Amino acid sequence: MSKLAPISHRELVYKLRKLGFEGPYRGGKHLYMVKGSTRLAIPNPHKQVIGVDLLSRILKQAGITREEWLNI
Repeated sequence: MSKLAPISHRELVYKLRKLGFEGPYRGGKHLYMVKGSTRLAIPNPHKQVIGVDLLSRILKQAGITREEWLNI
């Protein structure tokens, strides 16, 4: 099984859209994306890279498996 790797904000948004999420929308301190009743906060785009730990937490909150993520 392949490992997760750090990802840019732009690539995160692109992949989440491919998985059916809409947005990102502005709300409070963070942008968020929506899929059905799931509202997913995404990190601030000013920091260049989203690390593996944060990416794995985002995927868990979104209900996305590693296999789904890596096969996009």
